[in-house]
Amino acid sequence: MQILNLSLQPKNAPATTLTAYLPDLVEPKPRQAIVICPGGGYAFVSPREGEPIALTFAAQGMATFVLDYAIAPVHYPIALRQLAEAMKMVRSHADEWQLTQIFVCGFSAGGHLAASLGTQYDQPVLADYDSAIIRPDGMLLAYPVITGAIAHRDSFTNLLGSGDAEDQSLENQVTAQTPPTFIWTTADDQTVPAMNSLLFVEALQQAGVEVEFHLFPHGRHGMSLGTDWVNEDQGVPHATSWPQLFLDWVKVTFN
Repeated sequence: MQILNLSLQPKNAPATTLTAYLPDLVEPKPRQAIVICPGGGYAFVSPREGEPIALTFAAQGMATFVLDYAIAPVHYPIALRQLAEAMKMVRSHADEWQLTQIFVCGFSAGGHLAASLGTQYDQPVLADYDSAIIRPDGMLLAYPVITGAIAHRDSFTNLLGSGDAEDQSLENQVTAQTPPTFIWTTADDQTVPAMNSLLFVEALQQAGVEVEFHLFPHGRHGMSLGTDWVNEDQGVPHATSWPQLFLDWVKVTFN
């Protein structure tokens, strides 16, 4: 496997790093890619939701990328512009790395960032990008922050400073052109209530966008893979199925 640290230089945003995990190909064949945005409430970028996720999907043959995006006191739309630049870079190497679809993935506040790209790729905030290049082919959202109505307040404060959380409530920004989406969360999540995901699922259905949603009954916020390995021996075994459920969804939806 090749591991590359790629430098991103987005316009009107600080430089940052995109870490690529490129599995060796036994024989040349197209493969899918996923750009991962770890969580952290826009206050930090959680390592538990970066490399472990990248390695899990790389083991299945996907090219994976982890974005080290801007956090507070830097505010919207800087992280979004960095993610757009990451998508642009990955797509620009699609022939070299033999990539087909490129997905965006996010956990918690990283889920908000990923879904922001999926709903704002063609909006004025990213008007200097080619929307066809930065639009994700699909989204994977894990216990995402979505709405100011039932907000994880710290995430919106860190994202916006004094701005209005309703302006970045993403259930209000879904259109028929929003990419197909896979979402999972847990009913026990007390940090980012499951209603965040439910509101986004409802908006996707109303817009006619394909969506698969899994609500696991148990599990704390920030479970990552759900395994003991990343949860300090407090994993939730039945929730560890989500990566395979996502891969099955990808096969059905995109192959």
